[in-house]
Amino acid sequence: MARTFLAIAAAVALLVALINPSGAAVPSLKQPKWGELSPQQREILAPLSLEWDKLESYRRKKWLGIARRYASLSPEEQQRMQRRMQAWAKLTPEERTQAREQFKNLKQAPPELQQSIKQKWQEYEGLPEAEKERLKQSAKRKPQPKTAAGKTAIKPSPPAAPPPAPITTAPATPAPQ
Repeated sequence: MARTFLAIAAAVALLVALINPSGAAVPSLKQPKWGELSPQQREILAPLSLEWDKLESYRRKKWLGIARRYASLSPEEQQRMQRRMQAWAKLTPEERTQAREQFKNLKQAPPELQQSIKQKWQEYEGLPEAEKERLKQSAKRKPQPKTAAGKTAIKPSPPAAPPPAPITTAPATPAPQ
């Protein structure tokens, strides 16, 4: 009987430990400070140097993953990544939040809308710098549409309008008497 009691007690203790793992070891989410990064990581992540120590741990982890993949990128991709990091570093916290929301909304958009936006982006990328600047300035003047939750909405392109129907005149009918 004592053995049965001990076996049950051990099973209950094991079950409680599995259900409530508060005593279990949890790996630390803490990521290295700027001074703790390797010289190679600091070189790659240089655009983020001023704010690195203020970033949340999960964001540092994301950037460290990007730095780890950096060497496998082509020189063109590395340059593009550096430009994007520099642009990201210049954004205000509000602009970053808006960019994250737009990205999240785009990921949830229908595939047709995603493809349409991708195509428009590729067309934009092919424009001369002067035209891009003109478009940026005109976009700053236009307020972006908001959803009911106050978030910037992804506005699908309007479908192409069908051609207008030909105008025909019907023969006049006499008025009923």
